[in-house]
Amino acid sequence: MTDKPDVFISHASPDKDAFVRPLAEALRRLGVAVWYDEFSFELGDSISQQIDRGIANARFGIVVISQAFISWNWTQHELRGLVSRDVDQDIRIIPVWHGVTKKDVSYFSPSLADKFAIDTSQVDAMEAAIRILRAVRPDL
Repeated sequence: MTDKPDVFISHASPDKDAFVRPLAEALRRLGVAVWYDEFSFELGDSISQQIDRGIANARFGIVVISQAFISWNWTQHELRGLVSRDVDQDIRIIPVWHGVTKKDVSYFSPSLADKFAIDTSQVDAMEAAIRILRAVRPDL
């Protein structure tokens, strides 16, 4: 994994099989440097240290917002790190709504609800990856 990933993917584990892993794999195949837990952790790594490093070094934060994401404490920690960097203008958050509505997102985080998002009820992982590619690596 590169030290400077293009994207950091924040997600809840229950969403891996249905959407997040296919998204991460599609982004990698398209040439995007991806920080994703299954690609980025090695045996013995400190989980919190690697996540903090991924957030600190990524240019974009992809936040896959689902009911599981909303209810998990760990994802809230990642989101706070990404929002902190977003406020400082050195990272851009790309929200992905996975099984949630604008109302759900608004209740959870009004600032995330205000951002243009990808809705997985309308696109699959590959189409989402292509849209993300256009934003994060227009050179490709």
